[in-house]
Amino acid sequence: MIASLILVLAQAAPASGPLVPHPRNPRYLSDGTGRAVVLAGAHTWPNIVDMGPSDPPPRFNFTAHLDYLERYGHNFTRLWTWESSTWDARPNKREATHVVFPLPYERRGPGAARDGKLKFDLTRFNAAYFDRLRSRVEAAGKRGIYVSVMLFEGWAMQHAPGAWETHPFHRDNNVNGIDGDRNGDGKGLEVHELADARVTAIQEAYVRKVIETVNGFDHVLYEISNENHPASTEWQYHMIRFVKEAERAMPKRHLVGMTFQYKGGSNKTLFDGPADWVSPNPDGGWRDDPPVADGAKIVVSDTDHLWGIGGTSAWAWKTFLRGHHPIFMDPYDGAVLEKRFEPRWEPLLKALGEIRRLAERADLAAMTPRPDLASSKFCLASPGKEYLVYASSGAEVTLDLSGAPGDYVVEWIQDGAYERSSVRGGGPVALRPRFGGDAVAHLRAR
Repeated sequence: MIASLILVLAQAAPASGPLVPHPRNPRYLSDGTGRAVVLAGAHTWPNIVDMGPSDPPPRFNFTAHLDYLERYGHNFTRLWTWESSTWDARPNKREATHVVFPLPYERRGPGAARDGKLKFDLTRFNAAYFDRLRSRVEAAGKRGIYVSVMLFEGWAMQHAPGAWETHPFHRDNNVNGIDGDRNGDGKGLEVHELADARVTAIQEAYVRKVIETVNGFDHVLYEISNENHPASTEWQYHMIRFVKEAERAMPKRHLVGMTFQYKGGSNKTLFDGPADWVSPNPDGGWRDDPPVADGAKIVVSDTDHLWGIGGTSAWAWKTFLRGHHPIFMDPYDGAVLEKRFEPRWEPLLKALGEIRRLAERADLAAMTPRPDLASSKFCLASPGKEYLVYASSGAEVTLDLSGAPGDYVVEWIQDGAYERSSVRGGGPVALRPRFGGDAVAHLRAR
């Protein structure tokens, strides 16, 4: 029987406690209920700070974006920050300089910054930024959507023209006498290098303010910085430890992540560091043949760090079936980069929702990656009880059920449709869906 699925069968369950590595299966997460949680979702750039070529930029409709994530069945989004007041998007194939608003610090002067607006006071926080952060985190939680709160953004100063000129720590842009460009090269990368104790102290005060703003929520994770340069390693390690220490005196503890350092970063730096979760670069097969998760770190595999803008449904399934958490950097409505709601992303967006749904239906805490059991090499298994198996492009896949006798219900899932059948174990079985395209088989013992 082949039937259509309603795209979202159930709303993602709200968090009932801060996420921690699952005590029985630390590849996955737990909210204290005993269930294993897999993060699967999408994120887009202006979901905290507005971005656009007008001044002020158009206000991002966060409610509509939550509707969108919920419609696809996602349970995770990455909340972006931005450090400069502009983003020259020409290196990203967009002939525009986006205005960015609001930023975390008040603009009260005296005097004008390089962008023509009042200078920043780095000792005074902008209530509009933190009120927005809190309200959007709260709104996501009511939909059962986990959020990663990005604390800093390191890509722009390396790659966006003029980013340092509009950064609050530029000597011309603040009233506090802060000059983050210690070596005078016009890039200011040292603000992410522990190079100036005054800068670090201001950053720590900001991080503490973020933590105080969202600490009361269960569905929060932190990310130190997006794609910072390799020399930022010790600064990022310091900030990870700072977040953990700051939360010791607060009601809740949350996981802290470190993401790929671009350009020239090494995945080893992520896996060797103090972060609870990491997002690697493509090295080691993370696009097409992800390593098997060993549970040493939670891996949130993000298309941002693998392609920039890219990814496929096949990647999402392969990532999940190797014990990781897949997320997609989504151009969404095209307001910042790329085109509006491009159809080519539809299979990937659907697959992420299906992954979330399967993770909730399966006894994932009992399942481990077993590439040895499936000819496709992508399989999660609780041998003799439950299996998830990937088949590429409608091809037949052989699953080794030797030593696992009995009857199994098989449900094939592909792009919003399913097909049910049954097989008998005790030896290798051939599985093939009746529809084409990438598909996943869910087998459960009767």
